[in-house]
Amino acid sequence: MCVTAVESRPAGVLGTSPVHRPFGARVMAFVALTKPRIIELLLITTVPVMFLAEQGVPSLWLVLATCFGGYLSAGGANALNMYIDRDIDALMDRTAQRPLVTGMVSPRECLAFGITLAVVSTLFFGLLVNWLSAALALGALLFYVVVYTMLLKRRTAQNIVWGGIAGCMPVLIGWSAVKNEVSWAAVILFLVIFFWTPPHYWPLSMKVKEDYARVGVPMLPVVAGNQAVARQIVLYSWVMVAVSLLLTPLGYTGWFYTAVALAAGGWWLWEAHALHARAKAGVTGGKLKEMRLFHWSITYVSLLFVAVAVDPFLR
Repeated sequence: MCVTAVESRPAGVLGTSPVHRPFGARVMAFVALTKPRIIELLLITTVPVMFLAEQGVPSLWLVLATCFGGYLSAGGANALNMYIDRDIDALMDRTAQRPLVTGMVSPRECLAFGITLAVVSTLFFGLLVNWLSAALALGALLFYVVVYTMLLKRRTAQNIVWGGIAGCMPVLIGWSAVKNEVSWAAVILFLVIFFWTPPHYWPLSMKVKEDYARVGVPMLPVVAGNQAVARQIVLYSWVMVAVSLLLTPLGYTGWFYTAVALAAGGWWLWEAHALHARAKAGVTGGKLKEMRLFHWSITYVSLLFVAVAVDPFLR
C-alpha cells in the first residue's frame, strides 16, 4: 500500500478572508471546482453517441438536457474529488491554484456544493431524461469519488486504468438518453474510452511524475521507468484501435467512420511507437516528447466521435 500522510490544511491555504474574496472571483472559483475543461471532453463523447443511437438528429431538447445533466453530475464528482484531494493538491505544482488551495472556497462549501450537484443532477436526469440515465450518471459519480479518488488513487499504479471507468460512462448515458437502454454499440464505444484513458493520461503523468512522487501517489510513471510505461501505452493503444474498428462489422457504422478510425488510429499508433522508441533509447527530459501523444489523444477522440455523429448521414 502506498499512502502518504499529508497535512490537510497547509499553512495559508484556508486563511483567505471573505473581504479578499470578490463575488466574481468566488463565482469563477465554484465554476473551477467542476473542472470545465475535463467536462468538455465528456460532452464530446456524449452528443455524437446520441446521433448514432438516433441514426440521425436527436431532439435538441434531449441533447441539451443530457448535456446539462451530465455537466452537473461530472461537476459534482470533480468538486468532491477536490474536497478529498485538497491535502495533496496543496503540495503539487499542477494543482496549486485550485480553489480550495488558494482559499477562495472553503472545504465545507466545496463539500456542500459537490453533494448538491450530485443530488440535483440525479433528479434532473430522472425527471427530464430518464431514470436509466440518472442511475448511470450517479453510478459514474460514485465510482469516481469512492472507487477512484478514495480507494485506488493513492494505493495502486492501476488507479487510472480502473478509475477511468467513470470517464467512460457518458457514452452509455448518451445512448440511454435516446433509447432508454444500452446496446452493444454503446458498450463498444465505452471500451474504446476505457482503453483510451490510460495511454491518454500516462504521457501527462510522465511529464509531472515528480509532482505525484512528492505526495506519494503511485501513478505508473512514478513506480516504473519510461520504457515500461511506454510499453504499456503501446499495448493499450493497439487494443483501443482494434476495439474502435468493431462497430462497422457489427453493422453500427459505415465507410466514413471506418476511414476516420483507421486514419486517426494509425497516426495514434505511430506516435505511441515513436514514444516507446525514444524511451527505449534512454531519451529523457524535453526530448522524450511525451506530451505529443497526450495532445494527439484529445484530437483522436474528438475526430473519432465526430465520425460517430456524421456517419449515420452518409450511409
